[in-house]
Amino acid sequence: MASGISAKHGLLTTKCSVFHSLQRKILPHAICIQRPTEVKCLRASTNSTAESQHNEKYCIDIVRSRDYDGFVSSLLLPEDARRSSLALRAFNVELAQVKDSVSQKTIGLMRMQFWKTTVEEIYRDDPPVQPVSAELWRAVRKHYLTKRWMLRIISEREKDMEDRAYRNLQELEAYSENTQASLLYLLLESLGVKDVHADHAASHIGKAQGIVTCLRATPYNSSRRKVYLPMDICMLHRASQEDFIRGSREQNVRDVVYDIASQAHVHLQHARSFSKNIPASAFPAFLQTVVLEDYLQKVRQVDFDVFHPSLQKRNPLIPIQLYIRSWKKTY
Repeated sequence: MASGISAKHGLLTTKCSVFHSLQRKILPHAICIQRPTEVKCLRASTNSTAESQHNEKYCIDIVRSRDYDGFVSSLLLPEDARRSSLALRAFNVELAQVKDSVSQKTIGLMRMQFWKTTVEEIYRDDPPVQPVSAELWRAVRKHYLTKRWMLRIISEREKDMEDRAYRNLQELEAYSENTQASLLYLLLESLGVKDVHADHAASHIGKAQGIVTCLRATPYNSSRRKVYLPMDICMLHRASQEDFIRGSREQNVRDVVYDIASQAHVHLQHARSFSKNIPASAFPAFLQTVVLEDYLQKVRQVDFDVFHPSLQKRNPLIPIQLYIRSWKKTY
């Protein structure tokens, strides 16, 4: 329990309040005098602590509601990196939801510019008064995070405001590298890991995650008459955007999903090929491979029908699987 706080008879009281209580009993008419500077420092300290707790709670809430798998993965990180991980994931969520939350591209670009400016200000030790910004600043100061990775995520999300399908699978992989993999590089830094093999694994896992995210979002995007799947693979199998918008389950649509899912699987296999050369301290950053593997297995079980209802349900066993993988120190 924090110093200065004691528990008695189930009640939590501060030593300060106990002292003043005794003082009133011994000297009923005594006047407690505190210097103005002491009162000012006490209030500043209290406000600072309350604000810090508010910022942390904000990040926890936004990650839990928008990136539940990332939230559970963060809880399994070492305590020293847990809060920073949630700050980084909250930052990623804030950027990811810009595209769907604005009606005009110009407004989205303005928000992206805000985050670019925010990152610059964070590295000047002058973060804006905003919960995610404050938590990011704390993480940067604690782990000396690389500014380039944050700016790269913003720049790639900014380019994605064009709102068009990926021309080919390589373009989707490049987007995934610059967003998901960059986030993993920052998570590795928060864990104190600087290892070239870990970086290579992070690159492949990031690409796999970007590809899987694109597949998982297909039913939602199709319901909004939007299709972002690589055009070269769609053309190869003669599947039109209208096929996806209609929610077609024809073989040519399944073939598109098969090709894309297969590439995600290849990246996961490549990432695991580095496991013997990676320090164990890096493994917690890669726990989300459990989620990727779960989706790829389920989509295979439904014969690559990306619109199958079972794919839209959250697997309740994921937290347990993540814990087991964390305990085994594998990914």
